[in-house]
Amino acid sequence: MAIYNRSRPKAEAIAEEFGIPAVYDDAEELLRREKIDFIDNITEIGGHKPLVLLAATHRVPIICQKPMASSLADAREMVAACREAGSLFLVHENWRWQAPIRAVKKILASGVIGTPIRARIDMISGFEGWVNQPSLRELDQFILTDLGAHILDVARFFFGEAASLYCVTKRTLADTLRGENVATVVMEMGEAKTTVVCEMAYAKTPLERECFPQTLVFIEGEEGSLELCQDYWVRLSTRAGTHCVRHTPKRYPWADPAYDIVHASIVDCNANLLAALRDEAQAETTGDDNYKTMNLVFSSYDSSRAGNVIKFG
Repeated sequence: MAIYNRSRPKAEAIAEEFGIPAVYDDAEELLRREKIDFIDNITEIGGHKPLVLLAATHRVPIICQKPMASSLADAREMVAACREAGSLFLVHENWRWQAPIRAVKKILASGVIGTPIRARIDMISGFEGWVNQPSLRELDQFILTDLGAHILDVARFFFGEAASLYCVTKRTLADTLRGENVATVVMEMGEAKTTVVCEMAYAKTPLERECFPQTLVFIEGEEGSLELCQDYWVRLSTRAGTHCVRHTPKRYPWADPAYDIVHASIVDCNANLLAALRDEAQAETTGDDNYKTMNLVFSSYDSSRAGNVIKFG
């Protein structure tokens, strides 16, 4: 096991905390000298592309943090390089692994509500993620790359690929953030041509500051409706009646209880990626798959700038 950080003191501190024997401040040197099974790339966005391309050069499997890249062109280059090298390229996209979201997907796939007609996915919160990650303050593109990468991936997870997209963004925290903090994305998705509205915002209302953000979902089908409500309740309504089940996230002793929904999904996501690295299962969030999510993210920016609908071939 080895660790790399461009700041050697930081690398040494983490190595001491977790008992990592080898420390480097040069990633190329690490790959030349160490025999490793895979790379876990948890750098900021600017570090994603160069380290993924380096991994491809050495034909080493790599897991990359989301968002995959700072542009669609970079994401395309990263996927192509790993494909050409034959290196497994995985993306750490954990949102779809949240217990209540998995429950919604299972019910939706059962067909009990029939063909989905329209849906809404909301994530509106006062949670100030940039306090723990100050670099987020300086991003020219903020909420769609940070939160949209999650929410748009969930939309794909539920409904399939988008045929069209329209996006509006706003900046209401200009005194705190450089990039946009509000976005609404409307898409036509999947074979059913489901109308999907994704709403995301970092706001300032007192109520939203009191609780850790949860993803809320409403899906209307031809035979019923499906909702993911506050406090992890999933409500299914059909002609047979309404049935509610609470899908709470698993709690780990090392995690802050306020972050259970995120930490539990990270564990399940990592389990899926590890199984793929061991050639025991297919990873859900490969570089090829996540590229499609990145296409929605950056198409949203294009739509917002131009004020038009984008259609996908």
